[in-house]
Amino acid sequence: MSKNLSDLSGRKGLAKNLFEELGIAAKATGTPGEDDMEKLRSEFLVGKANVYGSVSFYDFLKPENQGKKVYICNGSACMTAGTQEKLEATLSEHFSKEETGEMCCLGRCHENSSFHLNGRNYSGDDINDIVNIKKGISTEPDHYHVSSKGTPILTSEYGTVHEYYKIFLDCLQKTPEVLLAELKDSGLRGRGGAGFSMAFKLDSCRNAVSNTKFIVCNADEGDPGAYSDRYIMEQRPHAMLMGMMIAGYITGAAYGVVYIRGEYPESVDIVNECVETLRKEKLIGEDINGSGFTFEFKIIEAQGAYICGEETALLSSIEGQRPEVRVRPPYPTQKGLFNQPTVVNNVETLANLPFIMQHGGKAFAAIGTAKSTGTKLISLDGYFNRPGIYEVDMGTPLSIVINELGGGFRLPVKAMHIGGPLGGLVPVQKVESLTVDFDSFAKEGFLLGHASVVCIPEDYPLIKYLEHLFRFTAHESCGKCFPCRLGSTRGYEMLEKAQEGNYKIDIKLMNDLLETLETGSLCALGGGLPLPIKNALHYFEGELAPFFSENQPRRSGSSSSSGS
Repeated sequence: MSKNLSDLSGRKGLAKNLFEELGIAAKATGTPGEDDMEKLRSEFLVGKANVYGSVSFYDFLKPENQGKKVYICNGSACMTAGTQEKLEATLSEHFSKEETGEMCCLGRCHENSSFHLNGRNYSGDDINDIVNIKKGISTEPDHYHVSSKGTPILTSEYGTVHEYYKIFLDCLQKTPEVLLAELKDSGLRGRGGAGFSMAFKLDSCRNAVSNTKFIVCNADEGDPGAYSDRYIMEQRPHAMLMGMMIAGYITGAAYGVVYIRGEYPESVDIVNECVETLRKEKLIGEDINGSGFTFEFKIIEAQGAYICGEETALLSSIEGQRPEVRVRPPYPTQKGLFNQPTVVNNVETLANLPFIMQHGGKAFAAIGTAKSTGTKLISLDGYFNRPGIYEVDMGTPLSIVINELGGGFRLPVKAMHIGGPLGGLVPVQKVESLTVDFDSFAKEGFLLGHASVVCIPEDYPLIKYLEHLFRFTAHESCGKCFPCRLGSTRGYEMLEKAQEGNYKIDIKLMNDLLETLETGSLCALGGGLPLPIKNALHYFEGELAPFFSENQPRRSGSSSSSGS
């Protein structure tokens, strides 16, 4: 990414940024007009190609989005549930093909049949009330099971804002060094997938010399099957917001940016309302409670791009640039948003900070395992008898999550894709050998990631699911590196052709492709895709053998990939 473009975008700061203005310009028709783009190009002093490059990338800004009125979820959970074909048929009675688009994913994985209309999400039986929905008559909010086993950190009620934020006000009475020490004692690792130490990030940013620093919450929860961040933003939003404020105090950052995916409109509204509540309570702004600490929030609604879940692509997106992954170093804590020191953490990670500061880092570290401390939220999809969000202590047997909390499968399932599209493909026979923590999954050749669970039923062709993963990666690739951009396309082409009956995939070619993706990609999108493919080749030889040139696909290793 161009340093100059970052600096130019930063001239106006967060009050008015190019990305947000592009979204506003697209509201009326679904894509910004040429006059709008020219006006913004001139105002922000960037090139015409830069503006068009950004607009043409996002699902909800690109010219192809013009005239769209209704969107059908094409996420993995809805796909394997088999609900979307019937849903599309019903919607086609009310909307033309040109008025119908796709979204991935709407976070309604617990009941599927998901669609988006008039700025709101719907699922389950809502489609039966489509006539009233079109008229603007709202349906009841979605409901799903929420419970915990162990220590309820993120699923417990936190009371009134006035009472809850005593934790934050107490933090202001302590030095940032004391709070950072508590965070180090906690052993908190990022919940977004990579499991990176949060204390290390905050310490790095704190030591960076700059008058301007940012805390960015990555609320672009794009993993199909995951809706734990949506749960926090809609039912426990102040845990996330206070976590950002505490992180800001530790690092010396005066600005917090919450980047929320456009597929979660309800989350955007709720978080905005919560920020206004904090402003009325004088808990944000200048010199909070006479402490000398100043902190302000900016809520940004994303425009449909999975790659923005990668922290450097997300920063480029906020700046109005095409969201391409940046080469590191420098790392965001050194040069991040607008080239200023920035910490990027996901929703669940930040939401743990209030508990740590209230009870102490050692209390948090006493929960879970030595290397995976605390708890983890798990999203269960519609194939469970009790789909929903469950919080468990790290180290809890996966079998307890599935059979006790989730109530078991309501239909026969052969595998679970855990941790998003780049997570491990776990055959049901491995359930008894796994515990919910980073190290157990890595040891067995999987990846805990976001801990979302998408079930693959026994009658769903695995070759079709693997093609879906390659297609998903090809569509969401930022295009900056060849292995991801081209490799994902070659992958789905081979798998598609093999299903047509006259073509067998050369297993050596497939393994070479996976190795190139894994070792040559700039980020975890291309680098992580090989993991579930390798898992499938390893555990489902018999089912996949007819599509390969050998009698059986050669057993591939199941090493996990790592992100930053």
